[in-house]
Amino acid sequence: MRIMGLDFGSKTIGVAMSDALFWTAQGVKTIKRSKKEIEELRELIREYEVMEIVVGYPKNMNGTLGPRCALTDEFTEVLRLEFGLPVELWDERLSTVAAQRTLLEADVSRSKRKLVIDKMAAVFILQGYLDRRQSRNIQADI
Repeated sequence: MRIMGLDFGSKTIGVAMSDALFWTAQGVKTIKRSKKEIEELRELIREYEVMEIVVGYPKNMNGTLGPRCALTDEFTEVLRLEFGLPVELWDERLSTVAAQRTLLEADVSRSKRKLVIDKMAAVFILQGYLDRRQSRNIQADI
């Protein structure tokens, strides 16, 4: 069983998966937005035995909800209805910035960055969620 992380954008959806112990997030792929996106997600959910989905929630920097949040809310409702899995929203305000910085520091070319940025943002979204989940589990044990 795994947790799937998604960076939902207007043109693509970045996808990341947790490991089986829910410690780390790994980038899986970038899905082009189309009528086939739900089927592609369904296949990944089946392949990785996903038990939960985390979707990046694009709040404004001041914490308010903008127009992208409404689209994300609609998308998460589709996910809940299609897959019958819990879907959590995760504040993604700086995930793309962190992904860009990581790729720049790794000296990845601009053309290659464009190909992986959404997948990397999904990794940052999911890793943040996993870290919080882990810290809550540790605190519950104390």
